[in-house]
Amino acid sequence: ILSPADYGLMGMAAVYLGLVTLVNEFGLTAAILRHRELTEEQIARVGGFSVLVGLAIAAISVALSPAIARFYGEPAVARIIAILSLNFVFGSLGVLPRSLLARDLAYPRLAMIDGLTNLAQMVTMLGFAIGGFRYMALVFGSLMGSACGALLALWWRPHKLAWPSSFETIGGALHVGWHIVVGRLAWYTYNTADFAVVGRILGKQSLGAYTLGWEIATMPVERISSLVSSVTPGVFSAVQHDIVALKRYFLGVVEGLAFITLPAAAGLALIAGEFVPVVLGKQWLGAILPLRLLAVYGGLRSIDTVTPQVLIYTGNSRQSMWYSVLAACVMPVLFVVGTRWGVGGVAAVWIVAYPLVVAPQYRLAFNVLEMRAVEYFETLWPALSSTAIMAVAVGIVLFALPHTMAPAVRLVIEVIVGIGVYAGMIAWRHRARALAFVSIVREHAL
Repeated sequence: ILSPADYGLMGMAAVYLGLVTLVNEFGLTAAILRHRELTEEQIARVGGFSVLVGLAIAAISVALSPAIARFYGEPAVARIIAILSLNFVFGSLGVLPRSLLARDLAYPRLAMIDGLTNLAQMVTMLGFAIGGFRYMALVFGSLMGSACGALLALWWRPHKLAWPSSFETIGGALHVGWHIVVGRLAWYTYNTADFAVVGRILGKQSLGAYTLGWEIATMPVERISSLVSSVTPGVFSAVQHDIVALKRYFLGVVEGLAFITLPAAAGLALIAGEFVPVVLGKQWLGAILPLRLLAVYGGLRSIDTVTPQVLIYTGNSRQSMWYSVLAACVMPVLFVVGTRWGVGGVAAVWIVAYPLVVAPQYRLAFNVLEMRAVEYFETLWPALSSTAIMAVAVGIVLFALPHTMAPAVRLVIEVIVGIGVYAGMIAWRHRARALAFVSIVREHAL
């Protein structure tokens, strides 16, 4: 329904909005989980501090919106940012109740909040898109989702707020929060620098194709990994002083994520040629190449989501922060170089450079967990080997099917073969290990 230009405008605004969203939360969720000894009064002061930060960032965003719009040369960006500044207020109200739900291991409620939030956002977005509101459909959808999430969290886990006086009593939590904020800002800088570079150098049409390719490539793995990542902070913080248990949970979660996300990412990369014209339409053919490459990156990224949590909840938030700062200095430069080969060159940077960026972080995590690298790769082997066999099977189908066949039929056959081969491999060779992951999820999420 929407055009590449509509997504391009939202993508331009999202570079700024996503960045300040990380500051808006101020790492307080992780801080509350890391310092489980906080009293009720201290928690109330942390909540009050969160609301003040949200209000301040909303006001700053409204003031900066015209300048950001001038940077892109698109006046509509100012309107988008000004309206979505309300998200920072809603988000700050939801920080404290969501943190407490995670600390209480109330994951069914958190999952329900996320599910209803996503549903409200999608329904609102679709309704306004059908109504002809163009890029504003994306704006109103985001606003509705944020408001719904905050209200549900406050309903299920109310807690009083207090003026954040006596900062020394909550200094430890804010110190950890500061490390997390700086680390997230650095992470976001290099994780979204590609959007800024593509929008500035290649234009909004290219950014629209790149943005849609990114969303499709990363949405499946992000939804799954974010669901799992919403569970792991409470679990990791509860066993932060038991390295044996922490290592067991870490490897179990990584293996489970790999079972689900690696085949999804590889399959999407393989079938992108049929998927884009059949599902999205021929006007999006420019998104095929970035979709293929970003799907590969999405698989790598999915299994990396829990590694920083291990560092945070074992008292290594400062080191994790500096690793991210170093990456933020390198990746944007590589994206600029990648524009010489268009959006495909920018997407390829993720595959080449991302493993090098996260390597130091993994080395520290392995030391903390007293684990050898070979143990980590042995954990990934069932998913990697099964995915490789699935990829070969789908590749054979792609080559064997006649090109005269209807693209929709080819797409269905490719999907069925991929799912069937991968499921068969897991059931035949790795059934016990897959069931072990399910048991971990049930133990802490039900």
